[in-house]
Formats: sequence, C-alpha cells, structure tokens
Amino acid sequence: MTAEPSMSLPEWLVLAILSQQPMHGFAVAQLTAADGELGRVWQIPKAVIYRAIGRLLDAGLVVPQSTEQGLGPQRTIYAATPEGSAAARRWLHTPVAHVRDIRSHLLLKLALLDRAGDDPADLLHEQRTVLGPIAEAIEDQRAQSGGFEATLLAWRRATAVAALDFLDTITETAPSRT
Repeated sequence: MTAEPSMSLPEWLVLAILSQQPMHGFAVAQLTAADGELGRVWQIPKAVIYRAIGRLLDAGLVVPQSTEQGLGPQRTIYAATPEGSAAARRWLHTPVAHVRDIRSHLLLKLALLDRAGDDPADLLHEQRTVLGPIAEAIEDQRAQSGGFEATLLAWRRATAVAALDFLDTITETAPSRT
C-alpha cells in the first residue's frame, strides 16, 4: 500500500475537491465558505486554500491546467495529477482514527463522497469497525479510574457511543448507490 503524504485537513480537502473537478482557488474558497456546500461542515479561509494549493503544487499532487479570464484578475485552474487523484481516493475511503475527527474529517469525507455520487457504505462500515474497540477500551479505562480522569473518560465514552449511534443511523437510512 502506498504511504499517504503528511497533509493537513485543508490540504486533503482541496486535493479531494480538485480531484473531483478542476477549478481555481476562488471557487474552492466559495465551496468552503460559511454559506458554501462544504462550508456547512467545515470552513476554510481563502488564505489557507491558496496556501494548500501551493503545498499541493510543490508535492506534485496538483498542476495548473489552464487560466480563466473573468471580471477580476486572471485565475489559474488547477487539477489533481493521477497521483493526487489516487491519494485523494484513498483518503476519502479511509476511516478516521480518532473520535474527535468524526465532526471534521469524517463529515467532510461523507460530504465529498456524496458530492461525487460515491457510495459511502464501505467507509461507514470500516469506520464503525475502528470506533467499536475504541469505545470498549475507554469503558475499560473508565471503570478503573477516579477523579477527573473518570470524568474525562466518561466524556470520551459518551462521545464515542454517540459517534457509533450516528454511524448506525446513517448506515440504516443512507440509500445504497450500488
């Protein structure tokens, strides 16, 4: 298996967007703005989008495809390279490792998969497989803890259980696209 590049969530998000459809940075920023399609899940400031594009260019994961002349300045259209598209595809189908990443990483992956018309069933199943043992381990630790540690573990357990419930709910209600 190919080792994934070490990238931030904004970089992965920009790469995934550009692997679905070539576009300029301003269009990506519109998608991730507060009122944008993906901004409902997670917002990324324009400066971070352009910095992510620069890092992706440096890594050879995106390339300039063309330029677009509009009312404002000339805009460069970027597209994912074959390596970038493959990395984005792997990232989109890889479950998150931490409960804390469900709200950002997993929801973005689900939004991007939906945007592409891709079935999330395998990702949801794998995600539940990853989170189940985490919830059990937290419960085992909590039973042996006291003081604030027990409080913190109770919070982590409740969050993990809620995440598992969320996965079960959307797995039951999501129409399969196969």
